[in-house]
This record gives sequence, structure tokens and C-alpha cells, in this order.
Amino acid sequence: MRTAELTTFPTRAAASFPSGGTRLLIYVVYDRRGEVEDYVPYALRDLRRFCDRILVISNGPLAAEGRRVLEEVADEVIERENRGFDIWGYKHGLDHEADSIEEFDEVILANDTWFGPVRPFDPVFERMDRQELHFWGMTDHVRVEPNPFTLRDYLAYHLQSYWLVARKELVASTEWIDYWANLPEMTAYEDAVVKHEAVFTERFTSYGFVGEVAFPTITDKVENHAVLYAEQLLDAGCPTLKRRPFFQWPPYLDRLAVVGTWTLEAAARYGYPMPILMQDLARNVEPRTLNADAALLDVISEYDHEYRPDAPLRTLALAHIYYPELTAKLLDGFDRLPEGYDLIITTADEGRAAQIREILTARAARGSVDVRVVESNDGRDQSAMLIACREELLHGGYDLVVKIHSKKTPQDAFNPGRLFARQQFDNLLPSAGYVANVVALFQREPGLGLAYPPMVHIGYGTMGHAWWDNRPRFVEIAAEIGIRVPIDQLSPLAPFGSMYFARPEALRLLLEKEWSYEDFGGSEAYKDGGLAHVLERMPSYAAGELGYHTRTIATPEYLARSYTALEYNLDQMSSTMTDTTMQQIERMRAAGDFGEGRLEDFAYMYARMNRPELETRFRSVFARISPWRRRLGRLRPSRILRRIMRTLGDKGA
Repeated sequence: MRTAELTTFPTRAAASFPSGGTRLLIYVVYDRRGEVEDYVPYALRDLRRFCDRILVISNGPLAAEGRRVLEEVADEVIERENRGFDIWGYKHGLDHEADSIEEFDEVILANDTWFGPVRPFDPVFERMDRQELHFWGMTDHVRVEPNPFTLRDYLAYHLQSYWLVARKELVASTEWIDYWANLPEMTAYEDAVVKHEAVFTERFTSYGFVGEVAFPTITDKVENHAVLYAEQLLDAGCPTLKRRPFFQWPPYLDRLAVVGTWTLEAAARYGYPMPILMQDLARNVEPRTLNADAALLDVISEYDHEYRPDAPLRTLALAHIYYPELTAKLLDGFDRLPEGYDLIITTADEGRAAQIREILTARAARGSVDVRVVESNDGRDQSAMLIACREELLHGGYDLVVKIHSKKTPQDAFNPGRLFARQQFDNLLPSAGYVANVVALFQREPGLGLAYPPMVHIGYGTMGHAWWDNRPRFVEIAAEIGIRVPIDQLSPLAPFGSMYFARPEALRLLLEKEWSYEDFGGSEAYKDGGLAHVLERMPSYAAGELGYHTRTIATPEYLARSYTALEYNLDQMSSTMTDTTMQQIERMRAAGDFGEGRLEDFAYMYARMNRPELETRFRSVFARISPWRRRLGRLRPSRILRRIMRTLGDKGA
């Protein structure tokens, strides 16, 4: 709606918040598990200091524990159908309180899309209480023309709907009552913005009501300041930190130079309890997206030791050794751990076990040592850990496990195989100082579940393809063992090579299932789509379900090789398209699979990008002409395309 179409009324008299006034908080939550993340009661406990009544509306059913948590911090908890997003949740709460709402001097409508308080609420309420107004919001959004959702007219300047406060005079008005009584249906996220958030402020100011914002936009750029300038808002005293910067599409944040780790550092600097923030993100954000948005790659130094010898972690070292000649090298890596450790070595047969034991006799043990012959080598290091070492990992009382295996990668060419092995060991156990600093990460962060090297890419076509044929079975097994963490679409965040540091508790969902060697399908199943390769990709998702996040770790030397290769490769790919990396990615995603670059592949791409209704017809045409492709191959592509378009034209395309 354009401003010219609105009837503007004179400004109405407004009042400040009365001394000793009362507040109602209507707080809308949504959790697809029916649970409640810890950041929610943390916020509500603090808001209780300012609110006389707290009504929580759950969009969707709650599990028993979720309801219990909310009932401890709210006066009433109501479950409703998950329909209409948080806006219709607000309406449900307002309708529920209709008979008594006149008792309150202020009504707060808030949802669970923010962490807080990061900065204290007190000065915000004190400042806004003094102002003579009818409604106020925490943050705002500048006017956008044309409207990015409808591509016409404009998106009006508005207060953002995650935090909106209405004074008594507004709540009692006919305009307010009519607005909520006639709230339109909302079936998509865009509806919540276009039909409410971007309407409310303009509508009620045109009626003469006075609205204000606590933390106005920082620049005049057409951007979502609560998301893109979160760090600056915190510095300005804003108590709320939107969750979106940590699950937004990484290329979008990259284009706008939003660095999530700076925001995290600001939240930690102001005293927000980071374990509850990271726990929520680990459970509810795709791990690879979180790894990028929050910059959870640590470049580990072998100097500047941060390890605390006064807080040692009881450590279990696991090694599956198929190649006994690599035993000494693996043990050298374990011996770089800062404290003693218990050692379990698994191997395929008694002959290998004898060789390993002989090597061990020449070395000083730093804890208990156990060499085990597995019942079957099917599944290799995966089955060895999940079956042969299950009891120790589940019930051994260990704080940390270091899992490695004798890696040769004989199926690959010599150079890629050698690089893959070095990429693993050089980024896990290269020196005593480096290893101590990795262990220090686990000492500092109780919510850290795993740490392992980044995705291998030099010599391997993993970028964009690292699921290979494993994702369908991954989804099935994840559902079976209770993993509900969102699953990355393009490539998983995973310890490729299956070597890592981990808290055993973070692996519990994988360990609680009683696997058998038969599950791994025999030696011929050690390939993409087989259980071993599926489970290789699962640890971070299993850890995330339990609230543990993942960090990738690397040496400066490795990053020097990796980054320069990635930079050059991206530069080469980007050279064929204009605009920013984000726009290039959007264009490629719209085009879809490039196939083999044949005429029909480009025809499908053209259809997907310009006329989607033609793709099915193209496929039908190419299926009919398939027997004559060799003959057609001698014709010019332009002539073939003209013939295809004539055929489609005859069919009414």
C-alpha cells in the first residue's frame, strides 16, 4: 500500500510509561522437536523483572520436558497449531488475554528469534519508559523501493516484529482491535513481512499514533541492520542479538562483509553465556553453514600454549592399525598429547597384532594399553570403534577421545593418497605444542564436541560433491538414531578420513546403537553408499543433536597450501561470469546441473533459468531423437536448436 492511499490523522496525545505500571509479555516460541532451547528460559527469567505476566504461545506441540521448562518461567503456556508464524501466535495470545488486557499499561509482543539479554534491558526500558509514545520497537528497517518481495510499490519503513511494545492507549483503541481481528492469513515467511511487519508501523502512525525505535538504523543503506550490524548494535547497548546471522546463507553474508565470529566475540565480551548460544546453533543450523557463518575454523599454533595442566582431560587414544609398519608413526602422534592417555589398538588379525605388540614393548606406556583383534575388518576403523571399543567410549568415563587409523589410501594415485594422509596427520598430531592447544580448545569450551581437519580438496573432487552417493542412506540412519539437526545439502561438515578429537559424550547417539559387523555389508561395501562411508559423515550431526558444536582445525602451513589453491580455483571459475560470488552462485544454482555440456544439457539449463515449463518438453524431444544423436552430431547446434523449437512450437510450447 502506498502512503498516498492512507488517510493520515492528526497526531494523538501520548504518555510515558507510568511509575509502578504493569506489563504483559506475549512470547511466541517454535521448536520442531517440541523442546525448548536454554536461551529461551534465560531470556524469560530476565524479562520477569519487567513483566507482571508472561504468556508463552508455542506454535506447535511441546514435549513434556519442553512444557516443564516453560512453565517454570511463564505464568501460562498455550500450545496452538503451527500456522501463521509468530504473527498469528501474537494474535492468539492477544485473543486469549482480551478480557484482562486492559489491566496492563504495556503489552510486549516478542518471539524466540533472538538471544538475550546480551546487554542489560534496564537502560532500554528506563529510556523508553520516559518517552511519550504509543508503541516502540527494538530495531527498525529502512524503506525499500521496490518491495523486494512483490517487486512493485515499496516496503515501508517499519519496526521489526520480533520485539514490539504497545502502550495501553493503543491496545484499547478501535484501530488496534480491528487490526488484529482482521489479520490476513499468512502461509509463507514473506506474508509475515508483507502483510504485517511492513504494514503495522505505517498503518498506526497514519492513524496518529506515535511510534519510536530504541536502536535506529546505523546507516541509510537498504539492509537488515539487526542481522548485518549485530555487533554494532550490541556496542550501542542493544540487549537482543538476532539468531539469523548464524544461519543466513554464507555467500550472502560474504557479499556484505558480515563476519560472524566478530559478533560472537562481542556477545562473549558483554558476558552472554556462550555455551547456551552455541548449543542452540549446533542443534538447529546446518553444521557446514554454521562452520562458515561463525568462522569455526581454528588455525592452531604450536606456540602460545593455552593448555591448562591443572585441568587435565582423561583421554582415550584409539587407533585401528591395518598396516603395522605405520604403528610407530601413530604412537609418536599420540605421545604428543600433553598428559597420559589410555590406548586401545584394534587390528584385523593375530599376525598384525603380534607385530604391533612387539613394537609396543620397545616404548614406554603412558597409561593402559590394549591390542584387540576385531571379529571382522568389515567397516574397518568405523566398525572397530563403534563395536570393539563401544563399552569404553560409552561407560569408560573419558573426557576426550583421539581417533586415528593407519591410512595409506591405496585405491588413489600416489600423490593424492600421500597428500590425504598428510592432510589428516599434519592437522591432528603434528607437534606437542599444537596438540596441547587443540586439547585446550576442549578445556575452554564445554560445548565443543569435535575438532578435525577441514575438507580435503587438493587432489580430490570433494568440493560440491562430498556427499557422493551417501546422503540418502545418511538421512535414513539419522532419522533412525534420532538426529534432527538440519542436514547440509551440498557437502556435509565431516571428518573426511575419519580421524578426529571428540568428546565421547558427543558421539553417544552413534555409540548407543548396537551395530554388527554384518551391518557393514562385507568388504565390497566399503564404498560410497556403504555404511562405513555414511557413518564417516555423521559425527558432527550426531554431536549437534546433543548440543555439541564442531570446530575444524589446521596448521598455518596447511592453510597456506589450502587457501592459495582455493583462491586460485575460485578465481578461475568466477572469471566466466560477472557480478559478485553470491550472484554467480545464484545463477549457477538456477541453471542447475551442467551435465556434460551437450546441447541438450544447455537446453535444460536455458529452460530452468528462463522458461521452466519447457524442461519437461525438452526431455521428451531429446528422448525421441536419441536414436539419431550420432547423425545429429554432424549438424550445427544452431540448426538442431531451431528444429527443436519448431517441434515445440507445433506442440503449443
